[in-house]
Amino acid sequence: MSKANKKEGLRTSAVHRGVYKDSSYNSVTTPIYPTSTFFFDGLGKNKGYDYTRSGNPTRAALEENIAALEGGLGCSVTATGMAAITAVLFLCRNGDHIVTGDDIYGGTYRLFDQVFPQFGITFSFVNMRDLTQVKNAIRPQTRMIWIETPSNPLLNIVDLEAVIKIAKAKKLLTVVDNTFLSPYFQKPFDFGADIVVHSTTKYINGHSDVVGGAIVYNDKTVRDRIRFLVNALGVSESPFDSWLVLRGVKTLAPRMEVHQANALAVAGFLEKHENVKKVYYPGLKSHPQQALIKKQMKGFGGMLAFELDTKKVKLDLFFKSLKYFSLAESLGGVESLIESPWLMSHASMGEKALNASGMTKETIRVSVGIEDADDLIADLNQALRG
Repeated sequence: MSKANKKEGLRTSAVHRGVYKDSSYNSVTTPIYPTSTFFFDGLGKNKGYDYTRSGNPTRAALEENIAALEGGLGCSVTATGMAAITAVLFLCRNGDHIVTGDDIYGGTYRLFDQVFPQFGITFSFVNMRDLTQVKNAIRPQTRMIWIETPSNPLLNIVDLEAVIKIAKAKKLLTVVDNTFLSPYFQKPFDFGADIVVHSTTKYINGHSDVVGGAIVYNDKTVRDRIRFLVNALGVSESPFDSWLVLRGVKTLAPRMEVHQANALAVAGFLEKHENVKKVYYPGLKSHPQQALIKKQMKGFGGMLAFELDTKKVKLDLFFKSLKYFSLAESLGGVESLIESPWLMSHASMGEKALNASGMTKETIRVSVGIEDADDLIADLNQALRG
């Protein structure tokens, strides 16, 4: 029996949705059902589940929670974030075309550029801040517009309302990757999106101890097809991993507030440092898209990037000097992570695409954790001395 109601706030939903499933012992946490299969009471008669790939009570609880946070009709959680993206792309068929950004996550770019073209699906990578480019990229074969905002790693902002309006005029599906901000700071369905995807590995789980993905939908036809695809492709999340994410999401709201406060402090420090050329962070007044940020975002998030002056500070020495920032490719965990997109998370894009995206060899991406901001700033300061 759920204590939740449809009018509750996001903080309440994060804590209470998908939880009260134990009528036998009244557990205040969701039970894990690590079974591979469920026995039938008779032919055609079961208690709602038959095989864990197709459905599992623990996974269903997490799906209920994330759907509530995003304000969607339903959700399917997957084994990884890339599994979620892959399942969504199977909504397309041979001959279909997709418009997307030229500065998206490297793993997404690789999937779009090197995997799905062999199935006859083509992609146009454009500057999605330029609505004229978006319009000009649409063809008669276009099926979908894939939006990532803020972009990874340069924190460029795509106008959700404007791009979705273009898509709807052409009857195209819109998919928004909301991983960077989470539903706490951005709600793509408020602007008419059809599908929202997440790497739950990141902020939704928030503890760097599990990988997962989520597909949230706002249409029954899309819901039925996505559920079919996730089952048919075998990309659903395991019960234990679902339980870990459901545990992590309970603290989404307070975590995001600390991530944001720390990122704002770190970005402000970096912007004034003589060995830093440029800082990318939506919370800074120097970000060129202030009006759009205020229009569609409820906050700025915990991600930032900056350009290191490598004539003054050697890149490898900078990374080696850090104490609290781990050199790692992921993001959204409670601990601070730092990396070189050119050499790490986005390397598979290739030099031509990297240059087109605006990234350089001096670009550094930072996932600011929830440590004391003063400690993080002091750590960066000593590493920036060169």
